[in-house]
Amino acid sequence: MKRTTVLRTSGLAACGSDEEPAPSTGTEETSEAPEETPEETPEETEEEGADPTANLYGPACADVPASGEGSVDTMATAPVATAATAASGNPLVSTTVAAVTAAELVEPLNSAPALTVFAPANGAYEAFTKKQLNGLLADKETLTQVLTHHVVAEQIAPEDLSGEFETLNGDMLTINGNGESATIGDEKATVLCGGIVTANATVYVIDTVLMP
Repeated sequence: MKRTTVLRTSGLAACGSDEEPAPSTGTEETSEAPEETPEETPEETEEEGADPTANLYGPACADVPASGEGSVDTMATAPVATAATAASGNPLVSTTVAAVTAAELVEPLNSAPALTVFAPANGAYEAFTKKQLNGLLADKETLTQVLTHHVVAEQIAPEDLSGEFETLNGDMLTINGNGESATIGDEKATVLCGGIVTANATVYVIDTVLMP
């Protein structure tokens, strides 16, 4: 609080004079101190309970459970691999969940700060024969390379999908277009259900297994 200084000027008696000191001719400047303004409290701007379904798009989103394990609401509060495991009973991504578990990638994916995961839907594995798929699941090194080729170490919103992105496998993934028109990788995979948000990732379920 700023305080106004009071100025006083007094007449001085002449040296050796018997006269009484002259009365003060000074003036006192006074002003009222400004009223203190109460500290402003920042307005609450954070949205509480944001709708995790707000950015969902794609025809297969209807296959995501509406409630309970594997639902969008449940996945939004869990790290990505845990969320996917919760959805393992869902016919949309159960094969990818089994592959992530076989490659021992659950903990690495859960502990990452931010990811974008392009998760092949179950139907994507129909391009493999049963023997080929079983062989892939049994080959941990190759399986890890394939799965990490589907993961980017940043969260990409649907409107920002277009471009080249480095995968956790160390190679590049090219995405043409964005949102519902996006095609992913050399295989031109399309998004079946996009914009699924977990605690540390954005997930896009795609119709093709991408090969590094």
